[in-house]
Amino acid sequence: NISGALCISQAWPGMARTIYNDHKRFLETYLTPYPGFFFTGDGVYRTTEGYYQLTGRLDDIINISGHRLGTAEVEDVVNHHAAVAESAVIGYPHEIKGEGKMLSFWPLKHLSRGYCTAAGSGTETLAAELRELISKKIAKYAAPEYIQVTHRLPKTRSG
Repeated sequence: NISGALCISQAWPGMARTIYNDHKRFLETYLTPYPGFFFTGDGVYRTTEGYYQLTGRLDDIINISGHRLGTAEVEDVVNHHAAVAESAVIGYPHEIKGEGKMLSFWPLKHLSRGYCTAAGSGTETLAAELRELISKKIAKYAAPEYIQVTHRLPKTRSG
């Protein structure tokens, strides 16, 4: 059980070879961070059985009161809660902190647990549990100010 940066040791057909009109940037972004490996920019978790789980982009950072916090780090903690199937953390402008963060998650795994028996009901209990979980696993400042239950997360065409 280990987490880290996802790097590829061998080339594969169709992989990027450069960035149009900026080969230096390609080298600095993908080949310089881990010499001898192609750096994908993603975080990864590997189990003792050898399975890999992508944990998110390593460059998605929110700056909260001078603390740099990766969105994937918070999402990983939230996704370990029994009721949450998937989550996304986003930042928003905050007058005092610079950036705040909002957490959206969907769908809830166990509707029978009383978290979401009807639209919006029971989510206050879950929100409190998630804030407490994040506070314990990461830090108090990492707990999101707003938690929004959605039916689905916005996705790009590739997911």
